[in-house]
Amino acid sequence: MTAVTAEAGAVGAPALTSRRRNAIFATIALGMLLAALDQTIVSTALPTIVGDLGGATHLSWVVTAYMLAETIATAIAGKLGDLFGRRLIFQISVVIFVVASAFCGLANSMIWLIVWRGVQGVGAGGLMVTAMALIADYIPLRQRGKYQGAMGAVFGLSSVFGPLLGGLFTDHLTWRWAFYVNVPLGILVMIVSFTTMPAVARGARPIIDYLGIAVIAAASSAAILLTSWGGVEYDWNSPIIIGLGIGAVVGFALFVLVERRAREPMLPLRLFANPVFTVCGALSFLVGFAMFGALTYLPTFMQFVQGVSATESGLRMIPMVIGLFITSITSGTIVGRTGRYKLFPILGNAVTAAGLFLLSTMNASSSIITVSLFLFILGLGIGLSMQVLTIVVQSAVPYADLGVATSGVSFLRTLGSCFGVAVFGTIYSNALSDRVSAASAQLPAGVNPQLLSTPEGVHALPEPFKSTVVDAYASSLQTVFRWAVPVAVLAVLIALLLKEVPLRDTARAAAGDLDEGFATPRSSDRVPILEKAISRIWLAKGPAAAPGIVAASGGRLDTAQAWCVAHVALFDQHRGGAQVSAIARSHDLPDAILEPSVRDCADAGFVTIDGDDLTLTPAGRAEFDRLAEAWAAWLQREVGVTTVGSEMTDEEFRTALRLAARELVTSDQHDELALAGRS
Repeated sequence: MTAVTAEAGAVGAPALTSRRRNAIFATIALGMLLAALDQTIVSTALPTIVGDLGGATHLSWVVTAYMLAETIATAIAGKLGDLFGRRLIFQISVVIFVVASAFCGLANSMIWLIVWRGVQGVGAGGLMVTAMALIADYIPLRQRGKYQGAMGAVFGLSSVFGPLLGGLFTDHLTWRWAFYVNVPLGILVMIVSFTTMPAVARGARPIIDYLGIAVIAAASSAAILLTSWGGVEYDWNSPIIIGLGIGAVVGFALFVLVERRAREPMLPLRLFANPVFTVCGALSFLVGFAMFGALTYLPTFMQFVQGVSATESGLRMIPMVIGLFITSITSGTIVGRTGRYKLFPILGNAVTAAGLFLLSTMNASSSIITVSLFLFILGLGIGLSMQVLTIVVQSAVPYADLGVATSGVSFLRTLGSCFGVAVFGTIYSNALSDRVSAASAQLPAGVNPQLLSTPEGVHALPEPFKSTVVDAYASSLQTVFRWAVPVAVLAVLIALLLKEVPLRDTARAAAGDLDEGFATPRSSDRVPILEKAISRIWLAKGPAAAPGIVAASGGRLDTAQAWCVAHVALFDQHRGGAQVSAIARSHDLPDAILEPSVRDCADAGFVTIDGDDLTLTPAGRAEFDRLAEAWAAWLQREVGVTTVGSEMTDEEFRTALRLAARELVTSDQHDELALAGRS
């Protein structure tokens, strides 16, 4: 049995009251929100940050450093959680994030800010991955999909509130509060995590591809520095740029060699033999490239060209997010019902290309209605193309590769975002430097050229100099949006190559969830992904199937007795003993409600009672095993729909199903039937 399965079988979700579960979830969700907000909160503050600290040529790295560090941390944090406990890694990630946020707020130079943004990204990556994994530690399997979907919604809502909060802090306090706000909230998360989260036993020791992670981090950094510095900081033929180019090529080649020999590779190269994964990976990279590459500069356009405040620039981004929400939910619903998906990435990238082209026509005289319409169109396109890629990959690969394929698509999207921000930053800097230099030369004597680096300074210039500078910024940013159009067109052409395969039922059940569309960072462990899929199947079909599964087990238990026997077995397994009071407390019920079912099971010879302690008899254990196998057979039928060979020979998959089945025996439907039968 591998480490992943050992983790799944090490311990189930602790028996907690619903109030405590909700407190834990609120803590985890706040940690996720902190990390997700900081992906976008700086976008509206960037023009002011550049005006305060200087270093406009490094602007893109304020975003890129965070995202690249987050991506690398995502690859390792899940495994470290297996080694040392996910609660501990979550708390360490909070500390890293809070300390880095404080130092970001204290930054007195752009280099200082970029360095601490990278450290902040390390904490954010750990927070995001362990937050999703902690759901599996504390939330029962049958409820897990609901809670994980809510976590995805938290991640998605940060896209709305991030730019808006960044603008509010910049206008009414200072841009530094975009970072300082994390400190008290992070301390709150730490305090609550210590008081509400019980310790959970760790699983087996996982294998971590340290060398592969280090090599891809170095190669990616070299490639992004190449695209950021080339033609801006250094000439393209300078030794530094040439050296970075050679380093990037050698690094990526070395990564291929390392992954071929790694026992548990970070990104198994065999995945690229699957044409569906290859196309989806390429599309994810290009979607991230065009989306973040263009969106990073939208607030800059609004503030410098249109003269709006940082807060208003955040508000003006809302139409795009509305469009994204609409098409993400709509396309996911259609895919879930029909199983057909190929049209959506084709149409989505085509609409994205149209939206980017429309953005490239904006200027200082564009009305708010026009800008909102263009952003809404862009959001429609992004939502259509983002939603289906992860779902398709999860249907196209064997279950043995479920985790690494899912995390691989997420990794490629984030890597594309890093390159997009860097490349478009270079285009912006090159286009702007010449135009602003020409505008500076025309300024009247006595006017400080430093005014040209802030939106307030630009719009305080007298005419006609103000119009000249605004036009310089407008044309530079139009160039960025124009260069994004061919990237989206390339994505359309690649999407035409996407093969349509029948979707698994688990993938179709996931299609409408926001967390798939917004692509929260993923761990490479497949059992949590499988458990999430099982939870969705349970929510859709489980309650109605429960009575029939009890009957199909062929045992002597009725539904109420099955509920009782299952709870005794699972409490004994996970807590070292079962008591009537503990079982009742876990369901927020008085002991008296459960006592009739317990006495009935004792009279039938399935349970022995010793005071408050309950123990299964050999007959009760045999009935529980029979019932669990019936649930496992049902899950295998529901989950194991695939077109990629016979996956039922995968022992780890079968083991994970059996473990999940033993937890689903204690379903809410059984609760209702048990109580109804004894009332």
